[in-house]
Formats: sequence, C-alpha cells, structure tokens
Amino acid sequence: MKRLPLLALVLALAPALGAQSLTDRLKDVRAPWEAQIDRGDAPAVRKGIEALLGREGVSVNPSDYNDMHALVALHSLAARACVSEGSWEDAVAHLQRAQAAADENLTNATALLSKTRADHQAKLKEFQAAIASQAPRLKELEEAPGLDAPQMKLRQQLRIFMEEQKAAIAQSEKALADIDGILARLQQDKVSTTKALTDWQVFLTAEKAQIAEAGGPGPYVAGKLTQVKADEARPQAERLAYARRLEKLDPANKDAARMVDALLGKEEQPAPLPRPMKKKKKAAPKKG
Repeated sequence: MKRLPLLALVLALAPALGAQSLTDRLKDVRAPWEAQIDRGDAPAVRKGIEALLGREGVSVNPSDYNDMHALVALHSLAARACVSEGSWEDAVAHLQRAQAAADENLTNATALLSKTRADHQAKLKEFQAAIASQAPRLKELEEAPGLDAPQMKLRQQLRIFMEEQKAAIAQSEKALADIDGILARLQQDKVSTTKALTDWQVFLTAEKAQIAEAGGPGPYVAGKLTQVKADEARPQAERLAYARRLEKLDPANKDAARMVDALLGKEEQPAPLPRPMKKKKKAAPKKG
C-alpha cells in the first residue's frame, strides 16, 4: 500500500486587523476541525469548510495577504478532509484552488510590500547617515574636559538625537525582517500547495492505471482491501482514508464497508434472525 502524499501547510502569518476576518474565522475553527478529521468525522468537516468558503471565501480581498493565506489554508484543510473521506478527486480540486490562491497571494504581496521595503531601506540609509554625521561631534564633546553650559546642552541634545536615530533604525530593520518573513511564508505556501497538487495528480493517475490493469474497480478494490486489512502498522487515519477510498470505488463491496466501520470503531450489526414459520392449522375433519 503506497503512503498518501503529505498534506501539511503552516499557518503562521500575523493576524489580520478587523473583526472576524477569514483569518479570525480560521483561528476559531481550525483546531476543532483538525481534531474531527483525526476522529474520522471528515465528511462533517468538509461540509463545514465548504460552507465557510461559500459564505466568506468568495469575498476575500486579493490584496489582504493574511486573509488570502487563510484561504489557502482552508482549501488545503478541505483537501485533507476529502482525502480522509475517500473523495480524492475532490481533494485535487481543492488543492488546485489552494495553489492558485497561493500563487496570486505571493504575486500581489510582493508587489504591495516592495514599496514599503524600498521606503524602509531608504530611511535606514538616512538614519545611518545622520548618525555618521553627528558621531564625531558627540565624541568630541564626550571627551572634552570642562564643558560650559551651552556645550553640555548640545551634548545632551546629541545624545537624545543618537538614541532616536538608533530606535528608528531598529524599527526599520524589524519592518524589513517582518516583510522578509511574510514573503517567505507566502513562498512556502506556493511551494507546499504545488507539491501537494503534483503528488496527488501523479497518485490518482497511477491509481487509474492500476484499476485498468486489474480489470476494473471490483477486482482492484478486492486486492487492495486485503492489503489495507493486513497493513496494521500504518496510521489509523491513513488506513481509514484508504478503506473509504475503496468503498467509494466499489460501493457494492460489503467488505470495504465493514472495514470502514471497523476502523471507526462501529460494531457490526448482527443479521436479523429469521422469523419462525407459522404452523398451519390442521383442517377440521369432514363430517360423515
């Protein structure tokens, strides 16, 4: 049994401002939804994510890189839910949307933040030049003995000026580091979604070829089901995703349905007992 391609995206951008943005909504629901998927309740999670995307995902501002990042994460989480419920083609569809959003977000954010970056870089040079121009005078005053009142006042003013310039430099350096961090995370979104999409497209193409080689979904599912049952070393969630996939491919296979129930911890219902046959009444003897 092949290992499923990894679906893991990092959600680590700073929160967007404003009440109940898509970023805020994702923070509220992400952990509970992930826990539900881990418990095997992927269909309910998929329904919830797609409802949220239908209500709020369509109105995301493309220039809001935080909400666009959340949109990527939601589509990726929806893909994970689809994988867990066995709907792997639908997982690919969500990954395509995630990848497209990630690509658009990186492009827009790079353009948006480039001006801010240039402004901070220009300010850095300005602050550094101001310090360089005043440093010799301050050094001279610091080392000179017997300063008069005006000189002491100037020395204090220069000290304050230097501290202000150093604080401004630190602020611009932090802003530049934040911009680099944001763009690095958005770049990682693009890389992760592109890899996940490619892996799953390759995976489904191979599955389609294997089904054809096996002679159709029925024989393919029967053979794979044996592997899933025997491969108990695999994580429970992965075995459940495979079992559900096999059930989707061949709904008539009762063993696949029983395997899904077993992995979910559902007890198999005993077959109903046959009803007892009613005794036929003996015909009354004919009178002579």
